[in-house]
Amino acid sequence: RALHNDKVLDRAYCTETRPYNQGARLTAFELVHDNIPSTLICDSSAAALMSKGGVDAVVVGADRIAANGDVANKIGTLSLAVAAAHAGVPFFVAAPLSTVDLALKSGDGIPIEERSAHEVTHLPNGDRAVVDGIGVWNPAFDVTPAKLIAGIITERGTVWPDPQTATFDMSAFAQGSTPLPFGGSAVKAFTEDTLREYITKDPELSSMVGGDSSTWTIREVGDGNINFVFIIEGTKGGIVAKQALPYVRCIGESFPLPTNRIDFETGALIAEHAMCPEHVPKVYKFDDDCSTMVMEYLAPPNIILRYGLIEGVTYPHLAESMSTFLANTLFKSSLLNMTTSEYRLNLAKYTKNSAMCELTEQVIFTDPYGPAEMNRWNQPYMDAEVEDLWRDVAAKQAISELKRKFCEHGQALIHGDLHSGSVMITQQSMHVIDPEFAFYGPMGFDIGAFVANLFLAYFASEGHEKVAGDRDEHRAWLLACTRNIWNLFQNKFLKLWNHNKDSAAYPQAMFGQDGLSEGDSPLVICQESFMRQLFEDSIGFAGAKMIRRIVGVAHVADMDNIEDAERRAVCEKRALRFGRHLLVGRSSFEAIEEVVKAATTFGTTA
Repeated sequence: RALHNDKVLDRAYCTETRPYNQGARLTAFELVHDNIPSTLICDSSAAALMSKGGVDAVVVGADRIAANGDVANKIGTLSLAVAAAHAGVPFFVAAPLSTVDLALKSGDGIPIEERSAHEVTHLPNGDRAVVDGIGVWNPAFDVTPAKLIAGIITERGTVWPDPQTATFDMSAFAQGSTPLPFGGSAVKAFTEDTLREYITKDPELSSMVGGDSSTWTIREVGDGNINFVFIIEGTKGGIVAKQALPYVRCIGESFPLPTNRIDFETGALIAEHAMCPEHVPKVYKFDDDCSTMVMEYLAPPNIILRYGLIEGVTYPHLAESMSTFLANTLFKSSLLNMTTSEYRLNLAKYTKNSAMCELTEQVIFTDPYGPAEMNRWNQPYMDAEVEDLWRDVAAKQAISELKRKFCEHGQALIHGDLHSGSVMITQQSMHVIDPEFAFYGPMGFDIGAFVANLFLAYFASEGHEKVAGDRDEHRAWLLACTRNIWNLFQNKFLKLWNHNKDSAAYPQAMFGQDGLSEGDSPLVICQESFMRQLFEDSIGFAGAKMIRRIVGVAHVADMDNIEDAERRAVCEKRALRFGRHLLVGRSSFEAIEEVVKAATTFGTTA
């Protein structure tokens, strides 16, 4: 941008950055948005372009920089560096100092994630592009050695290599440079070695793992969109370390997020564990300096609920467990249980988790209803459905009403992202994890979010059948579980309320009158009105969550794992239409049984 503003940039070339196409989707968008003359090229064209003398310099980003200047970045960066060296074109890295990890002596210690083969073997529309049976190696990053880098451009200036060693002294630069008016987070991403050292220095944590630290097994297992998650196992057991870096994991540094989101997640887990200890893991430690929380490890046979649902597994206790979690956390953190002063303190505390709320407002309540940059869907099979949604005035009105409720209605401490990927489960137990979106919001948002994921599993089920009808029992269980969750939740919530009738919201001085029959009791009337509105909210939010998982930036594996794109589209169309039905018609349902019946109707449409 600076070169363009100074009128010294003739043209910028951006590569597509296969296989995930960050360059084609994001870099190209930013160049066009800023009116910078630009051209998109295939990754494999870059060397030819440089050999023709059409490039004066190459500039790339970085995901991590070692102390000697070795750089890990999106796959293909090393190829560009090698081609630039051959063509005599200077190769620069532009990255904030927050990406420098001084604990890494060289790039040899940087772990390289391998991504799904599906990204290479299939086209964006889901069609398979290569022959069945071919092996795939799909690393997400590569490491460019410092000797191929002309300079590293940071917010504090440019680091130049030592002419004798062709390496960089990033430590000396970081200590001696003067900050410019802008800068990134000081949080450094953990590697296996630095995390091992960190745990070893804490006697309490290292004793939980047990044994010689050199024998510990450390794995990065995060499969979510936001944070990084490590499992550390030793002779005595295991722990989990969760780290928040200053960006959205699934997108990268082009989508920044404040690292203090881990503060709110930690606080929410501690609060939820206090309210419902049987269904929330323990937190052992929080470290603000490295934006990390260490918590209880839910060892196998615990799995992510979503994976079990995709495989067609049933969990008979799920409705009982989830309704207990919802009733306890939503009631106990509300004005039905707290004093007004306690409530206001908590409301004020979680209001500061604004960045995560704004992300929710964008990806759930805004982007799916128009041609937003990060929307994605099953093209071309879902094109007509998406265009219809964008023209749907009733849907836009309904989602706007719910967005206002999401922003304005701070009823209780809500998880904020309660989906089937946020639940660890066995046949005997269930634990809710990952409340990084926690804030004081409408109770129905959590209920609707989880119900939406059961409905998404229901509509996706047919796409996972090997023989027609072999998932009928599983679908019946999903619908029964959905019905039971609401009914059990309602009973448990009202039981808690009746046990604490003298609340700040409904004080006994107002509602403790004698001489009225139970049916005429003012408190009962208020409870019925409250639960009716909560039911309507839950149904509407369920619809909103279903829609965003079909059209928005983050989908669900329930649908995405259906390999046949046309078959997947059938499932997605049913889910999208049903989600729209819940969103727009939320006030028309009198009971959960009506919602379940409607799902069966939409589940058989073409």
